[in-house]
Amino acid sequence: MRIALGADHGGVALKDHLARRLSEQGHQVNDLGTHGDESVDYPDYAKQVAESVSGGGADRGILVCGTGQGMAITANKVHQVRAGVVSDPFSARMIVEHNNAQVLCLGARVIGQGLADTIVDAFLGAEFEGGRHARRVSKIES
Repeated sequence: MRIALGADHGGVALKDHLARRLSEQGHQVNDLGTHGDESVDYPDYAKQVAESVSGGGADRGILVCGTGQGMAITANKVHQVRAGVVSDPFSARMIVEHNNAQVLCLGARVIGQGLADTIVDAFLGAEFEGGRHARRVSKIES
């Protein structure tokens, strides 16, 4: 799977961990930054990842900041992108199965690496169920 990753300074360590892990699993990872702990603006990275997904350059996106909230708010402003903040594997699976979300937002100050790994696995392993959910996603898009 082609995965775009992005983070601000608060999420860079977790993003770097996920980038290594996903690459080891055989995913094609496009790490869009940031690459250090110097203060940066999260909307810049959220926009890059969301546009990569929206434009077809990535199948899924993962964004990390302190809480995940700012990343989600920004990513959801990009046309045809659905992003959600997740702190548990069940929700990670459901945002894909029921909401056809393509971007996962994580809070590095909320969850640890082990839980993040489990959440990412659930997110990437899920598929949109369609059916009644397609009608609802259509309403979101309109």
